[in-house]
Amino acid sequence: MKTNFLKSVLIIGTTLALLSFDKPAGWFSAGSKPQSYEMGIDKGAGQSGKNAATIKSKDFTIDGFGTLMQQSSPDKYLGKRVRMTGYVKTENVASWAGLWLRIDQSGSQQPLSFDNMQSRPIKGTTGWEKYEIVLDIPGNASLMAFGMLLDGTGQVWFDNITFEIVDHSVQTTDAKNVKNPATQSAPVNLDFEK
Repeated sequence: MKTNFLKSVLIIGTTLALLSFDKPAGWFSAGSKPQSYEMGIDKGAGQSGKNAATIKSKDFTIDGFGTLMQQSSPDKYLGKRVRMTGYVKTENVASWAGLWLRIDQSGSQQPLSFDNMQSRPIKGTTGWEKYEIVLDIPGNASLMAFGMLLDGTGQVWFDNITFEIVDHSVQTTDAKNVKNPATQSAPVNLDFEK
């Protein structure tokens, strides 16, 4: 009886070790419910058969999100417009997922600029697709935080994240710049003909 119990424990432990993901160097887990997700490197799951990072839900229902992220100094981008590009693949994303980028100023509770793709969410099951976030990095920025988030259940993979300086002809995706139709300066299209 004791031998069977020990064999069961060994099998369960080995299975859990094989199913868990190693954290990529420089990245950490966060979010409102990080304990509800497995996060790390999925070996061989990348676009070209190399590694990709992944976030996979562990619970059947999740009221919240998990993110695999990192933080860095924005110094090399101060006063510039930056495009963050990444490739994402999803499976059974019930709520939404998105890359995100946030620019902070020391001592402030509000980000200087922010986009988490909530206005253009990734849902369901998709193949590898390229996504972009474009933000201005003000001269008073002190922190750049970025990553991938999964809200609710499903699994996302992400790979090949890059940052490049772009000129001001490239439109920002900053959530603060998204116009809400309810806040227009005057009523428009009241007959719904446009």
